[in-house]
Amino acid sequence: AFLKSMDTHALDIVMSAFTTSFTGVRVVSKTTVAKKTVSTKACASMDFKKAAVIAATTLAMSSPAFAATIKLGGDNGELGFYPPSITVKAGETIEFVNNKAFPHNVVFDEDNVPAGVNVDAISHEDYLNGPGEKVTNKFDTPGTYGYYCEPHQGAGMAGKIIVQ
Repeated sequence: AFLKSMDTHALDIVMSAFTTSFTGVRVVSKTTVAKKTVSTKACASMDFKKAAVIAATTLAMSSPAFAATIKLGGDNGELGFYPPSITVKAGETIEFVNNKAFPHNVVFDEDNVPAGVNVDAISHEDYLNGPGEKVTNKFDTPGTYGYYCEPHQGAGMAGKIIVQ
């Protein structure tokens, strides 16, 4: 309805701006469209599809990639880290995502990390209180990292990260 209500000149300008704003590049072609032309809808649909693909690709490239995601709390409400043990390469980042049975936190055990690693710098002692809340850690030093959830440590909520 919006496209039908515009005159030919105004529609031409909208199509050019639309292409430019979604692709972030230059206008490749300029289409002059008359009212009620079926090909107009096809062009608009085609441009929108191209723009959607470019936007999705840009988003995927700009989103940080994590070597692994560890859930805090199981999908059925179990107290635990899922998976409880994981192996990554040095320099990779792990995302911890609050899932169920919160509050949770991620505290590294000073007696169970590689020598020279500051557990205060990598621990996340503040509670994650809502579903989907996240913290991340980049692990540069190879070795085994033991960690636990402070409020649920007595229930055995602990995990292990092996960095190669």
